[in-house]
Amino acid sequence: MSGSEKSTLFGEVRRMVRTSGAVGGIAARVAGERFLGLKTDKGAHAEDLKQLLGGLKGPLMKVAQFLSTVPDALPEEYAAQMATLQSNAPPMGWPFVRRRMQSELGLDWERKYATFGREAAAAASLGQVHRATLHDGREVACKLQYPDMTSVVEADLKQLRLAMQLYRRMDSALDNEEVFHELRDRLREELDYEREASQQKLYGIMLRDVPGVSVPEPIASHTTKRLLTMTWLEGEGILKWLETKPPLEQRNAVAAALFRAWYVPFYRYGVIHGDPHLGNYQVNPARDGINLLDFGTIRVFPPPFVGAVILLYEAVRDGDDDKAHAAYEFWGFRNLSRATMQVLNEWAKFLYQPLIEDRVRPIQDSDDPAYGRKVAQKVHQGLKETGGVRVPREFPLMDRAAVGLGSVFLRLGAEVNWHSLFRDLVADFSEQGLAERQRTALDQAGVPPTPA
Repeated sequence: MSGSEKSTLFGEVRRMVRTSGAVGGIAARVAGERFLGLKTDKGAHAEDLKQLLGGLKGPLMKVAQFLSTVPDALPEEYAAQMATLQSNAPPMGWPFVRRRMQSELGLDWERKYATFGREAAAAASLGQVHRATLHDGREVACKLQYPDMTSVVEADLKQLRLAMQLYRRMDSALDNEEVFHELRDRLREELDYEREASQQKLYGIMLRDVPGVSVPEPIASHTTKRLLTMTWLEGEGILKWLETKPPLEQRNAVAAALFRAWYVPFYRYGVIHGDPHLGNYQVNPARDGINLLDFGTIRVFPPPFVGAVILLYEAVRDGDDDKAHAAYEFWGFRNLSRATMQVLNEWAKFLYQPLIEDRVRPIQDSDDPAYGRKVAQKVHQGLKETGGVRVPREFPLMDRAAVGLGSVFLRLGAEVNWHSLFRDLVADFSEQGLAERQRTALDQAGVPPTPA
């Protein structure tokens, strides 16, 4: 066994020791309540789990954030706590940063920057960001990956699979095996910062003419598989910005920019940014819009999949069950009974309703921030009664984008004609046109297609 293999193996063991208690706790408490009639304080246990995950660097926290937006992937109490996780891992100190930078850019790495901040400017789930200046005067952000993240990812994936399998056997109406496969593949891709740089370049191409959306430019000469250097964008976190009580007009402009940042790439190029977490964009007051950040989790869809998304919209709009069935089949839902399809339609109506009504409106008519989860609970119960369903792997990132952005639009209190924004994107839609744009953009950016 080589030294790197030993390091990875030992890293996985250490990580599993730290996380297995949390996963085992979920399993024991859920099982105790379901099979033994033991009443447990799942809310308190969820808080404990949140504290454990929030103190760990890396993907388990990121996965928990993701699963909090996937209906029925976790018990309600755990999902509610996971939704509040933020990246709060302690930063690497300067001696450690210096050694890591030497390993990426060589012993003379500091000469490649005019200035390099010793203190981390921000933390991320897989690394930390330092602010620096290039010799040509450009301000840049340097995202440096934490050490041994490959072993961290693999250990967390083992624990994640166990937790999802246990919950599915105990209570879930959804077969989430394909969801796990999707998360596994996207997390492994996130470890490659050269891939992320090409995906960042892709977003710069797709969004270059979109008003109110700014994308940092990767600096290839200062980027490796574990270091990503990009232009620095000035912006403010959305929660801090909302504390200034901006007027409705500004909040609407930010909401429209967010909508375009996610859905111009999808409906025009077949690409989705799979991580609408609050830390992955900033308000850019200078442009009355947003800075879009973090391009480690994206998915490239075949053009017919995008066509099926539009077909389901038309099905919900027209009350056409035949169209809905065709769309679900194309997405990968198999052997759907009429009853199961009607349950899925409840979720589709929740997601598509703002796009159907041609009027200025909030993203949802209910003021209840938990309304979406209540709809998901109703869908969960309906699926249990109709025999359950296997979730296709293409579904999670699409669903997360819709749910995650919807929660931000609700937080903004935005009132926008969502139908008009959507219509502008799909009015001239054709699968052939999307295929041509997608192929050209992927080639220019050097991004390989997402494997099936």
